Amino acid sequence: MNVTIKHSYRRGEFHQFASSDRRFLYLVPAGAIFEIDDPAARVIDRLGKGTASHQELMEELAAAGMEAPDAHELIGELFGARVIGSGEIAPTALANPPDDFPLQSLVMNITNQCNLSCTYCYEFGQDKIATPQGKPKYMDLATAKAAVDFLLKQSAGRKAIHITFFGGETLMNFPLLKDIVTYAKEKTAAEGRTVDFSLTTNATLLTPPIVAFLSENEIGVTVSMDGPAELQDKRRVYKSGKGSYAVVEPRIRHLIANHRTRAITARVTLTDGVTDVVRIYRHLKDDIGFHEVGFAPVTSSSEADYAITGKDMDSVVAQFHALADEWLEYALQGRMHGFTNVSDTLSELIQGVNKSHPCGAGLGLLGVGPSGDLTPCHRFADADAHTLGHVNTGLDRAKQSDFLTKGHINAKYDCQTCWARPLCAGGCHHEAFVRYGDTGHANLHYCDWIRDWTDKCLRIYGAVAAHNPGFLEKFAERKALS
Repeated sequence: MNVTIKHSYRRGEFHQFASSDRRFLYLVPAGAIFEIDDPAARVIDRLGKGTASHQELMEELAAAGMEAPDAHELIGELFGARVIGSGEIAPTALANPPDDFPLQSLVMNITNQCNLSCTYCYEFGQDKIATPQGKPKYMDLATAKAAVDFLLKQSAGRKAIHITFFGGETLMNFPLLKDIVTYAKEKTAAEGRTVDFSLTTNATLLTPPIVAFLSENEIGVTVSMDGPAELQDKRRVYKSGKGSYAVVEPRIRHLIANHRTRAITARVTLTDGVTDVVRIYRHLKDDIGFHEVGFAPVTSSSEADYAITGKDMDSVVAQFHALADEWLEYALQGRMHGFTNVSDTLSELIQGVNKSHPCGAGLGLLGVGPSGDLTPCHRFADADAHTLGHVNTGLDRAKQSDFLTKGHINAKYDCQTCWARPLCAGGCHHEAFVRYGDTGHANLHYCDWIRDWTDKCLRIYGAVAAHNPGFLEKFAERKALS
């Protein structure tokens, strides 16, 4: 019996890209990548000219020599995968995470004090939102233990948890850090679980004993550093105005040489006048010896004097592309490169990430300030307006729900037609608040850059998938660095 299908088909929601003479689709509703063959491409190209009936698609495929049963099956497969659809193609609404979504990571701001006075600091610079007055400057042991206990309770069901130590300058409270590493290990071991640690530091206080402790306890280290001396010393300065490069450079070299259990990463903040990405990368990776180097534009309002201008941002994007091309050359040879901006994006693409929120803030991750106040992440530490509870009294579920509802991709109308939203989900909550005064606002000033960068990484994926597919397995379980 012949069945007449009366569907009128149109393209689904996807982003097309080509790499190594192959065509791919990034299917937005699924956050998935598909290579398409010639018959599938023929259907997609036909629908690129407008809607078509089932019969018209069958005739298009027949003209290419495809038998009717095979053509019918192909159209069904494309429809089932939502590559094509009938009627209006509406964006897929992502479900809200469950109310009891278990915590996995805690960022412990063990001090709000710092021995540097970086001019772009988001905690205490021009765009600060912290309100530390009247609060302790250093987290005490009782509060820190309560934070670990809170994490263990709220992460029920997870075999592994993570703690990141943060500041201020984290190492200004190193004695507490040591105590909490011991305490957290003992508590998790007693429950048959494991805990992993990382920290961020400006490297000014690193000493051989501290480096030995970090290595012995397999603590991941991210160093905030902005490049060679004249760039590092432009904004990463002491309160006297003196630059920090001469102090941190030998300490970082000692760290890299003697911390043998985890990769050491540099995190660069790009600001006005500090935009020479390739030169910074070469210095930090090839000269200093960091295992990986990642870059991010400064979080700032548009009026901040250290904000990057449009012209400089174009230069940054071009240099990102140059390093990405180099990353691809390494990958095709089976070699790791070290430019984390590619590695982290590629990892999310491989994992098929489709985010309801830009990151785990307020969901699988929380920040805790020196006072024990809970916040969505470390960037909101000591900010009264963003407190979500306290380690001693628990999480305020109403405040958490309000934060997550505002930040959900479904609430960001500007994002609904953007093909890159599975990875971006509107961008950083903290940046949104600084720039727009609303943690749930889409970071519209970065939209074009995000789409451009995602497309670049998709093309890298296609090239590696075509010529060295086994290399992609290295990124299947990679997690973005803290």
